Amino acid sequence: MGVREDARRGGIDLTPWGKFDRGAWAVYPLLFHLLDVAALAGVVWDRYLTRGQRRLIAAGLGLTLAEARCLVMFIAGLHDLGKLSAFQEQEAYPWARVSDTLRADIRDWQRMPHERASMHSVLHLLAEAGYPADTSDSPGVLVAQILGGHHGRFLQVDIGGAAKASRVNLALGGPVWQDLRRRYFALLRHLTGATAVPADVSVPAAVLITGIGIIADRLASQRHYWLPKAQAPAFGAGEHFAQAVRDAPAVVEESGLARITLPQVPFTQAHGGLERPNALQVSVIGQLAAVVGEKGPGILVVTDATGGGKSVTALEAARIFNASGDTAGILWLLPTMATTDAAYDMLEAYVAAHHPEHAPVSLVHSHSYDNTAYTDHRLAAHQPSTSDAYWPDRDVGDDDKLAAGERPEERVTVPDGWLRGWDRALLAQFTVATHDQALMAVLPVRFSALRMLALCGRPVIVDEVHALPPFMRRMLSRLLHWLGAMGCPVVLLSATLPGHISSQLVRSYLDGAGHPHPATAHLDCRPPYPGWLYAAASDASLTRIDPAAAEAHADRHRRCADIRLHPVRHSSCTDPEDTPARESRLERITQEIAPVARSGGCAAVYCATMADAQTTYTHLRTLDWPDGGPDGQLLLLHARLPGHQREALTRRIRTALASAGERPGRLVVVTTSLLDMSLNIDVDVMVSDLAPLHTLLQRLGRLWRFDHIKRPDWLSGGRPCLIVLEPTDHRGRTLLPPAWRQLGSPFLPLATAAYLARRPEQPLTLPDDVQQLVEAVHGDADALARTDAALRRSHTLHQARTRTEEHHSLLHLVPAWRDTLSLSDLHRQNLHPREAATRLGAMPRRLLPVYRMSGGRLTLDAAGTRPLPEHRKPTTAQIRTILQHTLPVPAAWVAGRTRDHHIPASWRSHALLADLVLLPQDAGDPSRPVRFGRHRLHLDGALGLVHTED
Repeated sequence: MGVREDARRGGIDLTPWGKFDRGAWAVYPLLFHLLDVAALAGVVWDRYLTRGQRRLIAAGLGLTLAEARCLVMFIAGLHDLGKLSAFQEQEAYPWARVSDTLRADIRDWQRMPHERASMHSVLHLLAEAGYPADTSDSPGVLVAQILGGHHGRFLQVDIGGAAKASRVNLALGGPVWQDLRRRYFALLRHLTGATAVPADVSVPAAVLITGIGIIADRLASQRHYWLPKAQAPAFGAGEHFAQAVRDAPAVVEESGLARITLPQVPFTQAHGGLERPNALQVSVIGQLAAVVGEKGPGILVVTDATGGGKSVTALEAARIFNASGDTAGILWLLPTMATTDAAYDMLEAYVAAHHPEHAPVSLVHSHSYDNTAYTDHRLAAHQPSTSDAYWPDRDVGDDDKLAAGERPEERVTVPDGWLRGWDRALLAQFTVATHDQALMAVLPVRFSALRMLALCGRPVIVDEVHALPPFMRRMLSRLLHWLGAMGCPVVLLSATLPGHISSQLVRSYLDGAGHPHPATAHLDCRPPYPGWLYAAASDASLTRIDPAAAEAHADRHRRCADIRLHPVRHSSCTDPEDTPARESRLERITQEIAPVARSGGCAAVYCATMADAQTTYTHLRTLDWPDGGPDGQLLLLHARLPGHQREALTRRIRTALASAGERPGRLVVVTTSLLDMSLNIDVDVMVSDLAPLHTLLQRLGRLWRFDHIKRPDWLSGGRPCLIVLEPTDHRGRTLLPPAWRQLGSPFLPLATAAYLARRPEQPLTLPDDVQQLVEAVHGDADALARTDAALRRSHTLHQARTRTEEHHSLLHLVPAWRDTLSLSDLHRQNLHPREAATRLGAMPRRLLPVYRMSGGRLTLDAAGTRPLPEHRKPTTAQIRTILQHTLPVPAAWVAGRTRDHHIPASWRSHALLADLVLLPQDAGDPSRPVRFGRHRLHLDGALGLVHTED
């Protein structure tokens, strides 16, 4: 029989099953599932892929766009062909329905993962169809690996061994099964029209095709999609495919994947009422638009002092890139959850200002469930939050029903349910995420191909690039290499980026775009400051901001400021008895903050560690606070507060210290680096522990940030002054406390102190002096290091540490695309997302503080009003509440946990709860610490988590 006969009703055996529902005892034919996925892949190609992605795939296959679309549908449809194997036996009910002819021909078949069975069986069918399949990089082998990767990991094809035709046929059943696989293959090829054989399969194209297949498979595997089809009257394969093609657009639309184009709106409307673009933004709107129109996508580096409008500049650059038609959407990456939450508000407002009919904006970080702007009234309670690990969809139980009023209205920027699924939120057209979420795309974790597909269809804005340590910076270089290969435009933003680092990142992007490092070594890729540099992916040509525009922008934002270094004695330092008394750290902080407490104003005290922040906060509470005491006027914000408390405090501070709105008469915020980056806030007084110079410059940008704000009358001086507390020994030498040495390389704060001490006592001119300051400490610091023997030794250790971090980063990175001979090279290591470190040494555990009542019952509050579900699986609403009460701790702190610290057994099957560690406090005496080996922990209502060590 031929494919035309097989396509008719009764023309081919449909008894092998692909989906089975135990609740409804419904069995869905495997062939129909393959056809569903093929049909959906075609619509994902049409509605989700951008023009640039479609062109890249077609060029990578050596086919026309129409031929490439058909081939992608064909490949996606083949993904589960390996289920025509011993897989059929794993469920007794559907196996009993398989035809007697097939059941009698199993021979000595062997169980293997069906994705591997698909890869092995299709390899020889492709060879029969004319696909070269003799080497690891031949089209047939790469297509087979795409099928093997549809569950997230690319597999090795042993062409002369396990994948040899004779061995495959022995393992996957007798000749009847072989013949049925061949007929399914031929029927899929016929119905999808994939008659063209690709001349090649490039690695970037293969990665994108894999991602398309994963999306189509996920859509077709939704129970509400296939179950009604399984219960419908029987159809032939041809009729079923025709109906699947008709149904597919609605499925993709319902998922929220369909791309939209934001309508053109005036600059003022798009950017929250800004009257006009500044000189930097004008230059991008004019110059960059012309260059992109002529040369296509590339990488843009924007440098400017804090508060200069880099975020708006990046959004305008993204608009210009999207106007070309090759990309659509925005991905905005930031270093921390706090900065990501702030950027989410900005991007959502930007998208909503265009009044689209529907344009989902997703927030993707490991604790997006804490962000009340993203959850609660905007997200249905029964929908899951985002996680790195795949978690299957499930039905909504009775306990998961929406409470009345929980979602009072739909918003055009709210992601649809499917996009809020476990590892799919990055697929939303407009996304704000932490750097980590994107860097996972270049680690050998499951579904990294899906991540890469999600990243590369829109401009990628990488904010606060200077905040990345060498470990993460090396990962970013590899990610930029892959984005360059994908033709994805990138915008790098920084206020304090050394020139050699920006050059490295630009060259990594150009290397991926086809311009190897030797060919770009002569290029000066350092951007002007302030200003921008653009490198085109097509020819590696460089374009810089017009000098007149750069000078005009600097003139508009030029201001003077002081950084004043104060030597102090840290509490960890004990002076010899015979030495004169020195000013302590807390005494200096008191001297600076007491006028604020007494007479009003807004201040920030940046502490190096959370323990320092807790001590400082406790001390400042003893000051003379009018108007009812310190409560509400003195706030403590750090990372070891329960998530819901930390998020509420961050939002409160951002609102209180913003440009618009009612400014409090008195507010002092004691914080850590949590408040460092990308928060648009302004304070009158700032005190900071010694930190790397680029961090101090970032903080300085939030001191007297807004010109229109009236400063307190008691403030003397006509310019802002950042007070930096330098911990010293009794001889006046910089002495970092032991607890600070875990924060990063000691050389950077030591070099900062040395540089500031040697600098003439004159005000800084911003932005003119910024790059010179950055280069002196964070660029080529050899000259500074030679001024002191101890500093020189520290510099040598710093260089060795940097090389070590970069080496550790390279150990897990996927290879460059041109070094990938086999797709399995992308998954040489079996790395789980939970174990994939995107920050060196940062593998924290999540701690859940709970209270044990007198009867042994566990609750989330000491009063016992919020009991935990201990003996049944928690509902999704309960899961969110539990997660909002967690906080991160170093793994070493809870290494000595016992059975009392284990979660209930009913929680262990949930991806986000399985790794939690309980902190069971006595409800009658919650201040009594809980012991974990030599570590003791307890949650204080004001201070957050308090840690002591034996």
